[in-house]
Amino acid sequence: MSVLKKLAGETALYGVSSILGRVIYWFLVPLHTHVFLRPGELSSNTELYSWVALFNVIFTFGMETAFFRFANRNPERRQDYFNQAQTAITVVSLVFSGLLIVMAPTLSRLLNYPGESSNIVFLALIVAIDAIVAIPFARLRLEKKAKKFVAVKIINIAINVILNVFFLVLCRDIALGNYLTSLQPIGAYLYRPEIGPGYIFIANLIANACFLLLLREAFKGFQFTWKGPVFSEMWVYAYPILILGLAGTVNQMADRWFLRHLLPAGFYPNLTSEDALGIYGSCYKLSVFMSLAIQSFKYAADPFFFSKAEDKNAPALLALVMKWFVIVCVVLWVGVSLNIDILGHFMLSKAYRVGLEVVPILLLANLFLGVYYNLAFWFKLTDKTHFGTLITFIGAALTVVLNVWLIPQMGYLGCAYAFLVSSIAMCVVCYLLGEKYYSVPYNVGSALGYIFSAGLLIYFSTFVKISSFWVSVPYHLALCVLYGLGILLVERESIPLKIRRKIPFLS
Repeated sequence: MSVLKKLAGETALYGVSSILGRVIYWFLVPLHTHVFLRPGELSSNTELYSWVALFNVIFTFGMETAFFRFANRNPERRQDYFNQAQTAITVVSLVFSGLLIVMAPTLSRLLNYPGESSNIVFLALIVAIDAIVAIPFARLRLEKKAKKFVAVKIINIAINVILNVFFLVLCRDIALGNYLTSLQPIGAYLYRPEIGPGYIFIANLIANACFLLLLREAFKGFQFTWKGPVFSEMWVYAYPILILGLAGTVNQMADRWFLRHLLPAGFYPNLTSEDALGIYGSCYKLSVFMSLAIQSFKYAADPFFFSKAEDKNAPALLALVMKWFVIVCVVLWVGVSLNIDILGHFMLSKAYRVGLEVVPILLLANLFLGVYYNLAFWFKLTDKTHFGTLITFIGAALTVVLNVWLIPQMGYLGCAYAFLVSSIAMCVVCYLLGEKYYSVPYNVGSALGYIFSAGLLIYFSTFVKISSFWVSVPYHLALCVLYGLGILLVERESIPLKIRRKIPFLS
């Protein structure tokens, strides 16, 4: 339990940046949806940012995980691995970003977003910086400098948010003459309506540029170098991670690539395909709590489990971690899903709320994706990363096929179901292969029981319609509390005695 407590503590610390960042970004959703009242205005932002995820995988090409693996295995050569990984990523990032910048006008035409080539340039610079700082961030995690990691992330988030408010609220209002009319010429210079959602990219780019300054100590000792044997050693381990990452990105982002192009004209009355994509992209952000739980866990779990690779108790530890991971994610699923109408009311302008039905499905899909991430440690710890490639390709193929099949019939709801089916399939395949090559005593019955019971609660709660805000909120909160108390009762024997004594009905 002490080992689990340590992992939980590190997850919580890393989660500060993820949770705080996502929550703050969450509050940008109402800003964006109230500034850009027509959902179609945010469609290009939704689609272009979905490509950022793919480029991040290409630009880092598995070097982050390889750095963890080899720096842990050979601590005395840590600087060599850092130098080589950083050199390789920097070269690749500069080359590919340069190509994106040169091809920006052509790409904007191919994506049917004419006049938005400048946004593609901003995107290219954003992903280049993201990639260049990936290894310094990994170094902070490896050296257990979680506080520094969190501080840098939070500063970046704060700069990004402040700039969003500065451009889209302050400068915009001054340019329109709403207040501070003496500064209207400056406001008009800084805010140009034709840029519109492009200011979201500009704010992100400026904030990312600050990473290079904030992480200067993490670059300490870096020498631009090329050592063939070191790179080859890392590349052999990394390239399956690259392929896995590409397939995984397709699995998660294909819906936003396909929706606008596969949705039949007139599928949604009075909405264009761009409007549908803007609605789906904004509602997707309400499923952020599940993905941030997974991301904060991942930051702590990678170095933690690699350090335990040779421990004979590793399988039992993996099972214990999985159990509590599922419980936490199920609680998040219930909490957000039961309060989705209220969240949607405060977070989205009216035109975007028609898509809220996708949120519980997306939350569940992300839950299974988190389970898959936990299951996947068996092939990372045994260096059988090619199995991860196979599994993720299965998921990506399912996602593509199901999106092509379901979008014309179900619209953006088909996107959500495609993601869910793909995530479940990946979990099943990964679990079955893991039982063969690296058996872990997972309590499958417990996990399925929590997921199934939560699903029933969420499903049946939709039949109770409460129009009064002051009745609906307490009612749904009460359901969440009762479900949480039920978990505590079921897990009573797993909770340390000193904690049980503090909870009356458990003591």
